[in-house]
Amino acid sequence: VVMGRKTWDSIPPKFRPLPGRLNVVLSSTLTTQHLLDGLPDEEKRNLHADSIVAVNGGLEQALQLLASPNYTPSIETVYCIGGGSVYAEALRPPCVHLLQAIYRTTIRASESSCSVFFRVPESGTEAAAGIEWQRETISEELTSANGNETKYYFEKLIPRNREEEQYLSLVDRIIREGNVKHDRTGVGTLSIFGAQMRFSLRNNRLPLLTTKRVFWRGVCEELLWFLRGETYAKKLSDKGVHIWDDNGSRAFLDSRGLTEYEEMDLGPVYGFQWRHFGAAYTHHDANYDGQGVDQIKAIVETLKTNPDDRRMLFTAWNPSALPRMALPPCHLLAQFYVSNGELSCMLYQRSCDMGLGVPFNIASYA
Repeated sequence: VVMGRKTWDSIPPKFRPLPGRLNVVLSSTLTTQHLLDGLPDEEKRNLHADSIVAVNGGLEQALQLLASPNYTPSIETVYCIGGGSVYAEALRPPCVHLLQAIYRTTIRASESSCSVFFRVPESGTEAAAGIEWQRETISEELTSANGNETKYYFEKLIPRNREEEQYLSLVDRIIREGNVKHDRTGVGTLSIFGAQMRFSLRNNRLPLLTTKRVFWRGVCEELLWFLRGETYAKKLSDKGVHIWDDNGSRAFLDSRGLTEYEEMDLGPVYGFQWRHFGAAYTHHDANYDGQGVDQIKAIVETLKTNPDDRRMLFTAWNPSALPRMALPPCHLLAQFYVSNGELSCMLYQRSCDMGLGVPFNIASYA
């Protein structure tokens, strides 16, 4: 829990520090030793020597400290508990971009002597920093047991996630308006054509959707497998990543006429085209060094030497090699664009499974 010095002082000494938590106190004058000296007795000071930390700075400095290796193994969540100036900093950049939720208690007092208030910035205003807060939960109105029957309630506010909402809206649109199509699996699909989604990576954000649980380790392992130009899916399955097992099975390869391939050899798929576009493919363990076009290397070099270039793209769609692939590429083309020192990527997919593959693809290309 992070708090200002006045909030710390407002806690009765016998309840300091708050138990089961690391108590971080912001103060320009007090040290950690000063805070420990304020505890009632020597036994308590010794017991809680590692439970209190003073930070000479604001909330931003406290968060930087808590993100250091000394604290990250033992801290799961950081709570900011006041006072007014600390709350105000929490709602301003850069801290507000780390804020996951606001827990607010509203008290209906008949008479108010308060001079400091907690105000959530209205969406669309400069103070909101581009964030729109929405209520996730609210309690029923409660009555205090202190005799004056004060009314109060709790609510939880969270940042509105418009990026994930666009994914959900697209799924909803496909269900409502999608065209019925027949496909090779015999299951059939509902589909629309030419939809687009946009995701921001600013402020170290990664669009890892929460509607569907995304296999993050699988995303990383597969992407590295692609970037190495590999085509042998057993290397993934040996690491517990089984997303290619069905398409690499003996039965599936034979159904594609690829009877000469070893099981789990997918042919000249994604990574091979990224790193060896146009090279003749024989089998997964052949040496392809220097063969074909290394599209990834070319893009990296162009980003360094000519970031304004309009030809920074790579493709996995090689018509002459499609018959040799276990599965034609779905995410088949990506183009890069640099503006004002920021890098953007536009991914094109010929076909995408909105429930299964798209959340995976979004994370991978991000």
